[in-house]
Amino acid sequence: IAATQPSTDWHLKENAREHHTSKFSSEELIVRRGQAFTITFNGAERPEQNLIFIAETGPKPSKATKTLATFDISSTVSKEGWSAVVQSSSSSSVSISISSPHNAVIGRYRLSVQSGSSSPQSLGTFVLLFNPWSSGDDVFMPNTAECEEYVLEEFGIIFAGNKNHISSFGWNFGQFQGDILNICLAIMDRSLYYRQDPITDVSHRHDPRYLGRVLSAMVNANDDQGVVLGNWSGKYEGGKNPTSWTGSGEILQSWKKSGFKPVKYGQCWVFAAVLTTVLRCLGIPTRTITNFSSAHDADGNLRVDEFYDADGNHLERGADSVWNFHVWNESWFIRNDLGPSYSGWQVLDATPQEESGGIYQCGPASRHAIKEGEVELDYDGPFVFAEVNADCMYWNYDSATGKKTLIFSKSTEIGASISTKAVGRDARVDVTRDYKYEEGSAKEREIFKKARKKLGLEDKFDPTAPKQEEVEQKPDISGKFKVAGSLEVGKDLNLLLVLENLQSDAKTVNVNMTAWSTLYTRRRVNQIWKDSLSVTLAPKEEKQFPIKIKYPEYQQQLTTDKTIQVTALCHVKDGIQVLVKRNITLDNPAIDIQVLGEAKVNKEVVVEVAFTNPINEEVKDCVLQVEGSDLLQGILELRIPPLKASEKSSTKFKLIPSEAGPKHLLVNFFCDKFADIKTFKMVNVIN
Repeated sequence: IAATQPSTDWHLKENAREHHTSKFSSEELIVRRGQAFTITFNGAERPEQNLIFIAETGPKPSKATKTLATFDISSTVSKEGWSAVVQSSSSSSVSISISSPHNAVIGRYRLSVQSGSSSPQSLGTFVLLFNPWSSGDDVFMPNTAECEEYVLEEFGIIFAGNKNHISSFGWNFGQFQGDILNICLAIMDRSLYYRQDPITDVSHRHDPRYLGRVLSAMVNANDDQGVVLGNWSGKYEGGKNPTSWTGSGEILQSWKKSGFKPVKYGQCWVFAAVLTTVLRCLGIPTRTITNFSSAHDADGNLRVDEFYDADGNHLERGADSVWNFHVWNESWFIRNDLGPSYSGWQVLDATPQEESGGIYQCGPASRHAIKEGEVELDYDGPFVFAEVNADCMYWNYDSATGKKTLIFSKSTEIGASISTKAVGRDARVDVTRDYKYEEGSAKEREIFKKARKKLGLEDKFDPTAPKQEEVEQKPDISGKFKVAGSLEVGKDLNLLLVLENLQSDAKTVNVNMTAWSTLYTRRRVNQIWKDSLSVTLAPKEEKQFPIKIKYPEYQQQLTTDKTIQVTALCHVKDGIQVLVKRNITLDNPAIDIQVLGEAKVNKEVVVEVAFTNPINEEVKDCVLQVEGSDLLQGILELRIPPLKASEKSSTKFKLIPSEAGPKHLLVNFFCDKFADIKTFKMVNVIN
C-alpha cells in the first residue's frame, strides 16, 4: 500500500509561547534553537518503531556543513545534535518532541520523516532562530528584561541633535509584522557572501558574529544592491527624505516589492534602525547607539583635520569629518575568537563610510576592546575607536599659497554623551563610560597612546613632540557663542558672541563671522549670514556682541536636519588666530497626541492630533502620517487643509488595536514650511 502523505499538527500556539515567538503572525512554525518543540503527525503505521527524521536547510544540505541532520527516535535529548523523543502515540498518530543543537544553523528548514525502507515523507517547513533565552546559545542574555527589550520590543527611541542639545524621536522596528521575517531571510540569500559561495555561507549562519558582519553590509546598498541607498547631499529627489521615515517596515517592504532594488534614501539612523529590525527578528539582541560629535577618520591616523578660510568658512578639504551625531548598533553575543572578556556588546555599523575587506561593512568590534584601545582585534577597531576618541586639529588654510596653519587642537571634543534607550522605559541612558575612560583623565590619554602605538603612529603627530607647523601657541583671547532665547524653527535665532582678553595689555581684534545651514554631518549647504566687527578689548576685559539671525533670513536655506553652523574667526593684531564655532540644532514646534477613551483589543478607539501654526504666514501641503505595530496596519496618511498664521488644526482618526500591552503610536507631520515634526505616544491596550 502506498504510504499516505502524513498530515502535521505543528502546535503553533503552544510552541510559539514556549519559544518567545508568539508575536510573529505566521502560519509556519517559528522556533528557537537549542530548545524542544512538539509536533504531531499521523499516517505512519506502528509509528515510533523505526522512524528517521531529516531536517535540512540551504541549497545543498550536507552533514559536513551541518545543514543536514538525520536522527531517529531516542529516549533522551541529545547534547550534541538533533534529537526526537516520543511524547505520546496512538494507533494512528504520534507526538514527537524535536530538539535542535545550541549552535544549529538558523533559517528555514525542510522536515521529513522516513519509516523503515520507504521513501521520506515531507512534514513541511519551519524557521529556526537564535535563542537568547537559552544558556548554551552564543547570544544568551541572562537578564530577561533585556531579552524583552532587545529582541521582543518593536518600538525604539533614537537620539539625535547635538551634544549641547540632545533630541530624540521614536521608531517602529516592527520586526514581527507581516512578511518581515521572510524579507530578513531573503536579505541573507542576496548577500555577496551567499552569491559567491552559497554552501559555505549557509553553513556559517550558526554564528552571530558572521551574520552581524554580513548584514551590516546588506543593509546598505553599496556593493550588493542592499536594502537602503545612502544620500547626504541635502537633495532627495526621486526618493524619500531620510528624516521622513518613522519605521523599518515600509523600507523593507518597499525593497521586496521593487524586486530588491535599494530604497531611496537613508542616513545613519535609518541604516541602524533597519539593522536593528533584522537582527531582532532573527533573535540576536540588538540596540541603536548614538554618538555625539562623532569622528569619521578616513585616513586611519586617529585624528580629524578641519580647515577654515580667513573669513571663518569651514572648507571641504580632506576626507575627515565630524558629525553632530552618528548612529550605529550594538549586538550581544560571545566572542569565541577573542576570548571571554571581549564578549557582550559588539559594535556593528551599516552606514557606508569606509570599506572593510573591500566592501562597505563594519564590525563586529568588541566594545570592551574599543575601551581598552585594543584596536588590532577583529573587526574594524581603528575606525570605531576613532569615532569616539579621535583628536581634532583645526587649521587655517590659505588657498592662494596652499599654506596651512594650526589654529588649535582638542582631544576632548569627540565622542560625547553616547546614548541608547533605557530597558523597559522611554528614557535615555548614557553609555559613554562603556566606550572610554573619563575624558581628559590620565587613563584615557594612556589608552589613546596605546591605540596609536598599535597602529604604528606613535612617532608621527604626538601632542608631546609636535613638528614645527603643528606647534600650538597660546592664544591672547578666548571666545564662545552663547544661545540667548529659544532654538525653534519659525523663531529668530539670538546668539551672543563672548570675547575675553586673557592678557594684561589691550588687544585689537578683527572678527569675521559666518552662519551656514548644514546637514547633521556638518556638511555646509547654504550660507545664511555673514558679518564682521572690529573691537579693542581692554586688559582682561570680556565683551558680549549680540547676533540676531531672523527667521526669514534662514527659512529658505535651512535643511531638513535643521542645523546651522556659526563660526567667528578672530584675527588678533600681532597674535594668533582664534576660532570660535558652534553647531546649533533647531527644534520643530510641538505636536500633541490624545487618545480619546480606552484602547481595547479589536475595538475602535479615536485618536486626536493637534498642531498650531507658530509662524506669521500660512502653511500648506500639510500631511499627517501615523504608524504603530499592533495599533494599525501599515501607514495611515491624512491630508490636512492649509493653516493660517497661529491657526490650530485638530485631526481625528480611528485605530483598532490587535494585541494587548504597551504599544507606541508614531506621528509625523510635515508641510511646506516644516519638515518632519515627529512625536510618539504610548498606548496601553487592554483585553
